[in-house]
Amino acid sequence: MQARGPLMIEHRFIERMLALIRQTLTQTEKTRIIDPVFVDQAVDFIRTYADRTHHGKEEDILFRNLQGKNLSDADRRVMQELIEEHAFGRTTTKALVAANSRYRSGEASALADIGSCLRTLVDFYPRHIEKEDKIFFPASRAYFTEAEDQAMLAEFREFDRLMIHEHYKSVVDDLEKHYAVPETAQDKGQTA
Repeated sequence: MQARGPLMIEHRFIERMLALIRQTLTQTEKTRIIDPVFVDQAVDFIRTYADRTHHGKEEDILFRNLQGKNLSDADRRVMQELIEEHAFGRTTTKALVAANSRYRSGEASALADIGSCLRTLVDFYPRHIEKEDKIFFPASRAYFTEAEDQAMLAEFREFDRLMIHEHYKSVVDDLEKHYAVPETAQDKGQTA
């Protein structure tokens, strides 16, 4: 398998989530309500899987390895566009989190913002994925030897192996910030 293979497989999985979001948007337009838990789950998927895991491999491994190559101006421009598109996805997801928080607090007008953010994401990602699958990945493959490509593939696997630990360390760190009771001297086994 070439290094681009896992990235393209991940694209198919992201497309499945986008289809669910699209269905939810259609339902929301009819009912004028949305389940904020679904929005949380969509955000978690986008942040953890699409951005940190998938875009992480692209930015931290593929793009990093391409930086040292003599890219054509067109390929370097497309790579920069992809980096900017990743940042756009992050900004849109951050706005979605804020809108969902307002919606949970009873601000009915936040529903329109949630819908707008979700619509932006489901419109944006298919174009982004197509640019990677059909333009950038095939072009970038030409810059690597077979050995370099296989080394990237191995690095992708290691990146994925460590992701679950990174994700759940972040979950516990966040929970501790919000829910942990500060330790007292007595909790630490000390006496006054």
